Amino acid sequence: MMPSIRQAASFVRCLAGVLLAALAAGQAAAQEVVSNFASGPGNGVYAFASTTPKTLPELMKGGGEAVNIRGHLFLPPGDGAKLPAVVLLHGSGGVYDALLNYWPKQFNAAGMAVFVLDMFGPRGVQSTAEDQSSVPFSADVADSFAALKLLATHPRIDPQRIALMGFSRGGTATLRANVTRIIASQQLPGGLHYAAFIPTYAGGCAGVFRLVVKPGVFTSAPMLFIHGDADDYTPISACLDYADKIGKAGTPVQFVTLAGAQHKFDMDDQRRQHLRNASRTKPDCTVEIDIDTMYAYDGATGARLQGPAYGEALKACQAVGATVEGSTKARDQAAQASQAFLKKVFGL
Repeated sequence: MMPSIRQAASFVRCLAGVLLAALAAGQAAAQEVVSNFASGPGNGVYAFASTTPKTLPELMKGGGEAVNIRGHLFLPPGDGAKLPAVVLLHGSGGVYDALLNYWPKQFNAAGMAVFVLDMFGPRGVQSTAEDQSSVPFSADVADSFAALKLLATHPRIDPQRIALMGFSRGGTATLRANVTRIIASQQLPGGLHYAAFIPTYAGGCAGVFRLVVKPGVFTSAPMLFIHGDADDYTPISACLDYADKIGKAGTPVQFVTLAGAQHKFDMDDQRRQHLRNASRTKPDCTVEIDIDTMYAYDGATGARLQGPAYGEALKACQAVGATVEGSTKARDQAAQASQAFLKKVFGL
């Protein structure tokens, strides 16, 4: 019996996953795992320890299977005063060209080091666009703190001036990394923390990743949201509302709207592409989570969601299909805005 097209496609995806996992294992074995940057290493790719917590409570309890992930370090020339730095988190599609070329060049030119994380490859995953559960969202947050601890040991980097910038799914982790209770749960050495946050066309502004905003939920570290107003993957409306509430609760927030920009506007490919099977959350989803109790609520009514009502609410929030399109204009505007923001934060 001939296999169906669906069965054949499933087999190809499975085979690709196996090959990617084998490649990642080979790379990890060939690559030395570093525990600190005290020796002052230069530009290169470094493997370092992190964990894969499956849920937010597990992350906050310090749990999760051990894993070695990778980071691409980009240092600007020179060996003088200590540098500020930016950690970059990719989205559902994994590491792409602009993360390894465009963004490091922009920040290096402004006198900032850059550390680009590869959170999927070492876990044997290429993309989570069609199945976000293939890498737990909490693993992204764990990776961001593992990177912060490692980067802070580099003699050329100022540990008090490290920012976090995340794109799409990476923006979800960026938002979570500025939550007071989550930071406290990580028991970072010497009060170490990120100095600023830049969620860029971020996920996490709607649905189960959105938190009930109250004073003290987010820290006082400044945040810069960057978002295109033509984005149909993570629509801007939810992030505008979330950013407004976060700002009113006491966190310094700026919001830059890029006119006409689609999702993933920073990629090199200028063609508009429709991702038919990409899973996303509807911007009018009213589900919110209280970080203090981990209870779910309907943000519109204040009613607690549990049992079948919670399941139905989550189901109503789900959608499929989205658009991505690169734009050099939007990308340059985003770079200028993020540089200006960080120069102010870092005192450059």
